[in-house]
Amino acid sequence: MTAVKTAFIGLGVMGGPMAGHLLAKGYPVTVYNRTTAKAEAWVAAHAGGKHALTPREAAEGADFIFLCVGNDDDLRSVTLGENGAFAGMKANAIMVDHTTASAEVAQELNAFALSKGVHFIDAPVSGGQAGAEKGQLAVMCGGDQAAFDQAKPVMDSFAKAVTLMGPSGSGQLTKMVNQLCIAGLVQGLSEALNFAQCAGLDGEQVLGVISKGAAQSWQMENRGTTMLADQFNFGFAVDWMRKDLGLCLAEANRNGALLPVAALVDQFYAELQNRGGGRWDTSSLIRRLRKNQS
Repeated sequence: MTAVKTAFIGLGVMGGPMAGHLLAKGYPVTVYNRTTAKAEAWVAAHAGGKHALTPREAAEGADFIFLCVGNDDDLRSVTLGENGAFAGMKANAIMVDHTTASAEVAQELNAFALSKGVHFIDAPVSGGQAGAEKGQLAVMCGGDQAAFDQAKPVMDSFAKAVTLMGPSGSGQLTKMVNQLCIAGLVQGLSEALNFAQCAGLDGEQVLGVISKGAAQSWQMENRGTTMLADQFNFGFAVDWMRKDLGLCLAEANRNGALLPVAALVDQFYAELQNRGGGRWDTSSLIRRLRKNQS
């Protein structure tokens, strides 16, 4: 095993597999999850892994502390305070946050880290649960070059691409760009497939043809068939996308960017939430367009 020690805080559908890849690459891993049973289950499934009862305990002695939690408030709750991860970090240790959060909280935690003699990198990911499980995530980072250079080889354990986008907050801003692209693509794909079905075309045949041309996208390749089949009980949830679009719209309000399509799609996702679809995959936008669809 490598002498480099790691901690992973947050064992959801993304964090659990990511922590597993670290262990598989030979890094000692101590995990923490707010639901202790989930941490215990992870350790039972990953020989050699350990779990801690607080974020502070998990971070103690670790060279790299990885996080993947829900939102800004969750992030503050596991990093700050007497039992937060920062309190357990040794000098020059590096915290890498894979949460999709605001650029503001990234900058806030980066400033706090520097005051404590440690480092912070905001590093949200793209690739979804499948990417996490396969170790094929794209990681977009914000922070100091030297800290990034140390952390990148470790992040390579669960990623196919790890890129420093600029100073603190740049990773989160890049993730917002990613989510804006996805929102527009899914709405366009929803309208197109619904149009095809209304026109009496064979949806699968249509996908087979247009996926070979300029219309091809990850969403089409991975969600087109399930959209036609009205299957949405998997993937990236509507609730999560609404959280992310909220971050995008708030940032646009600050920087002056115009997001008319994103604002509209956010309203469409709100409709799905009101219909009980908060946990449906984001491709469920097509359900709004179908007649007599519950």
